[in-house]
Amino acid sequence: MPEVPENFHLVDGPLTRHKLAILRDERTPTPIFRQAMRELALIMVAEATREMPTRKATIRTPLAETEVQEISAPVCLVPVLRAGIGMLDGALALLPTATVGFMGLFRDEATAKPVEYYVNLPRDLAEYLVLVLDPMLATGGSLSATLGKLREEGARWISCIHAVAAVPGVERVSREYPDVRFYAAALDPELNEDAFIVPGLGDAGDRLYGTL
Repeated sequence: MPEVPENFHLVDGPLTRHKLAILRDERTPTPIFRQAMRELALIMVAEATREMPTRKATIRTPLAETEVQEISAPVCLVPVLRAGIGMLDGALALLPTATVGFMGLFRDEATAKPVEYYVNLPRDLAEYLVLVLDPMLATGGSLSATLGKLREEGARWISCIHAVAAVPGVERVSREYPDVRFYAAALDPELNEDAFIVPGLGDAGDRLYGTL
């Protein structure tokens, strides 16, 4: 395992390994792949929310008044289209009142740089705790562009959730955004000549939606 930056967190355990085994297997059919991605998102969101700020509140149980802790600000989930949609249902299962924003990017084949084609984010983004959903962190180009847009729109607290991350992408985004936290269930060593993560799990969007 390579040395990882302080703001990168590997979420490793028997359950994440099991879900990853399903996602990595080329024989996994689309419905099972989709289910495993949703279930992995549940695990990842539970881990990423550990760092969310909370506030004290007083409630009454059926027996007595007691002090509790609540997440201190509204949450905004931002799936990066299109593969990020595969993690959205799992995230909403744990955060059903969250607002959902969207970032759509494609890679310009001539420049190899990400280009925005759709952005829909809530107003007053500075008031939200933002969780970015992006199954594959490969080169870091699309995620860097997403984070830049979120900062431009005022976001202050941001964490990113991935199924699989590659070392080159992690090194890039953690350096560019040292105050953002990144969570992944696996850290793979390299990219191939087409910028796919190796061993990875293939094209997450194609496998989620059967467009192979």
